[in-house]
Amino acid sequence: MELQKETQADPYIIFEYSIRSPHTKESYFRRLRRFFDAISLEGPTFQSRCNLFAEKGKQDPNWAFNCILTFVLREKQRVENREITGGTLRNSVKTIKTFCEVADILIPWKKITRGLPRMKRYADDRAPTLEEIKKIIEYPDRRLRPIVNTMTSSGIRVGAWDYLKWGHVIPVNRNGRIVAAKVIVYAGEPDEYYTFITPEAYFSLVSWMEFRSSSGESINVESWIMRNLWNTLRPTENSISRKTINKPEKLNSIGIKRLIERALWTQGLRNKLANGKRRHQFQTDHGFRKWFKTQSEISGMKPINVEILMGHSVGLSDSYYRATESELLQDYLKITDSLTINEENRLRKKVENLQIEKSRIDQLELTIKRLEDRYKSESNQNSD
Repeated sequence: MELQKETQADPYIIFEYSIRSPHTKESYFRRLRRFFDAISLEGPTFQSRCNLFAEKGKQDPNWAFNCILTFVLREKQRVENREITGGTLRNSVKTIKTFCEVADILIPWKKITRGLPRMKRYADDRAPTLEEIKKIIEYPDRRLRPIVNTMTSSGIRVGAWDYLKWGHVIPVNRNGRIVAAKVIVYAGEPDEYYTFITPEAYFSLVSWMEFRSSSGESINVESWIMRNLWNTLRPTENSISRKTINKPEKLNSIGIKRLIERALWTQGLRNKLANGKRRHQFQTDHGFRKWFKTQSEISGMKPINVEILMGHSVGLSDSYYRATESELLQDYLKITDSLTINEENRLRKKVENLQIEKSRIDQLELTIKRLEDRYKSESNQNSD
């Protein structure tokens, strides 16, 4: 009963509880810290600062309103100076509003939001190029290849890794050959959906799981696909590291994003931004999602099917458009070449297609020859 009372009385705990995604939580906490810094709200911990603002805000809503308004006016000036975007300011206000709502601080938000600058409907960034993706994969961490191959061939969000287990990846076999793999995204969650990955991505995952298995880890359908690294040396009593092969810890979405960021900087694809620039040419992880959408639509996949495989809502069509899994897969198989990163895998797929085509031509020629022989035989009989 005491724990329940404490939880209800602690605005920080309620705020943290209200945020489902770890990636979103990190962003919300970062924005709220900036707000507290801007209004000079002191405290030994972030939790204590949250609770202090909530306490003072409930006692004096006008004080809270003036703090928020002062912060917004300053940030609005930064937007006009092109230091930040209108979208950045709106996201900050959204975070503060969410905290005030869970903390029961009454703020006339229409007075705040009415003067906010408009935000662009799209960002000034691009998808990474094929050569840039290849360079990222060259980073010396064997986890990066399956991560990048999976994200570029499926369009999943980085947050999906928080839910992905080995049992959620199901190979699709056609005529004794793996042509794709089905991936259950956000399994068990309200947002659950499925998408597909290329054979290249599937086999890179298989290689990663087999490496872990050969190192001594017991792999099963409940194993997290991405895990922490482990100490390859036999641990001793004095060993500082407890990260062993038999104690897997999930590498969550935040860890995966940081891994990709390290690769970008190490591989020379990230440099310090020039004065006046606010963002890099392509986003750390979301760029892979843009690459998937771009390549899929350029290669001829139906746009509505692309949206479905990305887990997007398709508006009114959510209630009426009912493509079967087989139909989505068939459309996806048309573009797997365009989603394949490694040139060797691209060439292998072309060779396989040529062999299939040659087999069809050989079969057709054999059928034609049989028909010709039959025609000659019947002609000779009629002559006799």
